Amino acid sequence: MRLKWICLPVLAAVLVGCAAKTNYRSTCAQQLDSAWHELDLAKAEGFAGTVSYSKALTLITGAKAQQQFEAYEGCSKKAEKARFYIRESRAGR
Repeated sequence: MRLKWICLPVLAAVLVGCAAKTNYRSTCAQQLDSAWHELDLAKAEGFAGTVSYSKALTLITGAKAQQQFEAYEGCSKKAEKARFYIRESRAGR
């Protein structure tokens, strides 16, 4: 009986940890899709040689790696930052 009371909080903590891990899953995927699309547009417009474009490409690659390892929060943040650099690239900065 006492073992049940010990196992219940541990099980609850594990389940909460698993749920928190997937909080950013859809945001990560959406940000990455948008970033890749915007990067393609920037390349088509001739901004592929800018420093901001290179930074964005590096960030998107890192975000994709984090997505593969289920580090969705970091993926989302990197993809969002990449989108900033893509905008900077298209603005000529």
